[in-house]
Amino acid sequence: MRIATCRAEDIALLDRHLPSPSATSYHAQRYAAQVAGRSTFLVVWVEDRPVATGEIRWDGCRAAEVRAVVADCPEINGLEVVEPLRSQGIGTALVRHAEQLAAGRGVPTIGLGVGDYNHRAAALYARLGYLPRVSYLDRYTYTDDAGIEHPVEDACVFLSKELS
Repeated sequence: MRIATCRAEDIALLDRHLPSPSATSYHAQRYAAQVAGRSTFLVVWVEDRPVATGEIRWDGCRAAEVRAVVADCPEINGLEVVEPLRSQGIGTALVRHAEQLAAGRGVPTIGLGVGDYNHRAAALYARLGYLPRVSYLDRYTYTDDAGIEHPVEDACVFLSKELS
């Protein structure tokens, strides 16, 4: 397993092996944010295949409820591990890698959001030392293959961890 920052040439492989839920390439959007300096888009590779992704949003969570409680806290966002490889330490490695990058920048705290329905991920984050800070609604939209935009609201909890 190897964790690396996404490169432009990785986008096509990511779209093939971890398809975006919408017509617009989720990976291309995250790569563009990285190029703009707003984030670091991480890819986990097993041999020559991408098996997981995650993004560190250096400007933090977009939800106002979270920003009011934990301002200036980078957010680990959009963690995804391919289904057959879950519960094999890949998510843990990805989160720890993100923490190391943040600590290397002198960031004192890092956080992430977890859906109220995602008990498995919440248990992982608790094991890794993340503590609940604030409940919020994660609001976003996606565009389907027919070009129709769909608004989504997910009930979430923002968790944070002090970095040493």
